[in-house]
Amino acid sequence: MYWTLELASYLEDAPWPASKDELIDFAMRTGAPLEVVENLQQLEDEGDPFETIEDIWPDYPSKEDFFFNEDEY
Repeated sequence: MYWTLELASYLEDAPWPASKDELIDFAMRTGAPLEVVENLQQLEDEGDPFETIEDIWPDYPSKEDFFFNEDEY
């Protein structure tokens, strides 16, 4: 299983919190690439819903990871 920013971007509008099955259904309905569905199928499902994309990909970059200062513009 691997994630890239492009693949993870398909889950940004997912209905969080969501179960593994709900995320797979969302990815298939929105036309996400097959790699996204395959990655979701490989997740360990402990029955708890995933709250955010960070629960799936802990290294998902947040706004703080980018060095863009919105106050300057």
